Amino acid sequence: MSEVIGSILIILISGFVMGKIFEKLHLPGLLGMLLAGVLLGPNFFDLISSDIINIADDIRLLALILILLRAGLGLKRETLNKVGVLSLKLGSIPCLLEGATVLLLAYFFFGLEFIEAGILGFIIAAVSPAVIVPSMLKLKDRGLGTNRGIPVMILAGASIDDVFAITLISIFLGLTAEGADNSIFSLLAIPREIIGGVLFGLLVGYLLVKLYEKIKLTETDRIVVLSIGALFAYVVSDILQVAGLLAIMVAGAYLLEKQKPFAEEFSAKLKEVWAFGEIFLFVLIGAIVDVSLAIEAGPIGILIVTIGVLVRMFGVYITTLGSNLNAKERLFCGISYSPKATVQAAMGGVPLAMGLPNGELILALSVLAIIYTAPLGALGIDFFSKRLLSKDEKNNLSG
Repeated sequence: MSEVIGSILIILISGFVMGKIFEKLHLPGLLGMLLAGVLLGPNFFDLISSDIINIADDIRLLALILILLRAGLGLKRETLNKVGVLSLKLGSIPCLLEGATVLLLAYFFFGLEFIEAGILGFIIAAVSPAVIVPSMLKLKDRGLGTNRGIPVMILAGASIDDVFAITLISIFLGLTAEGADNSIFSLLAIPREIIGGVLFGLLVGYLLVKLYEKIKLTETDRIVVLSIGALFAYVVSDILQVAGLLAIMVAGAYLLEKQKPFAEEFSAKLKEVWAFGEIFLFVLIGAIVDVSLAIEAGPIGILIVTIGVLVRMFGVYITTLGSNLNAKERLFCGISYSPKATVQAAMGGVPLAMGLPNGELILALSVLAIIYTAPLGALGIDFFSKRLLSKDEKNNLSG
């Protein structure tokens, strides 16, 4: 048996078993998968083939595309109309507040240069679709908060949040090499990426619908075409420099609007496939985490991340004032935007690779943010959803 196949079996078996153990303990299964990844990864027992570790980013991206496509296939137009503007505010204001807070704290506590503190601030500020999206889909299945459109609102806001965070990270990285004028000008990238992602997603959804109407395809063929369409949307979005993950969600929502029976059936099948995707996603996130780096960040690092998350939660709370959400639901939204994982894993090592003086510290704090907030955020969503959200029996799909 080849090393790669052996590693795949180890990932699947350990991730599945650890997930079930944590569920038996009334904890989110993804925490068990993250722990399995940490133990299996190169920093502990080193049981995962280096070939898989080397393509871990691509595997995690495919898993994200899968869950975002499923999320899009559950976005009903009437719900989007109800939460659209609020999602836009949730995806921008709390991110800006948290990023600015971490920037200032890192500047004063660690003595980072302003630009390096800005890079760190918005790497830490980005929320994690890898944790948030599966959690929100579970809420939808259980009918929790669906009467106010809360899972959909949080899903859309999380995608926009990452656009803001990654764009601002890019601006500060640009300041290290290009000069302020060019990088500040790139602030225009934020509305361009969001609007472009929505428009391109609508175009991809429109083309898929027309293809389904004009060409007679079997159900299997339609699923293959949709999967290719999602991958195409992400690849071309990168070339066009628009928000690819947002485009995938929008394409799925458009398909639900125009081809509802197929979209709902495919969404149910994706839910089954996700059982495998979920294991790979969280085990591989755990595998790249270097716990020793997180320890190096120390108590001050924990303090900075904690204050940043609390400021974000406050930002979410004030952003939702005046909406149709009550105080408990606003609090839950704040908790839901606390987990970090995806952007921190992808971007945390970039400053170090660029040779920035404090690149190792930025990586250490990024790793700390994952270890600290991903488990607590996932636990918080699971625990408080039952206590802060009302159940909509009409929209409960689990039965």
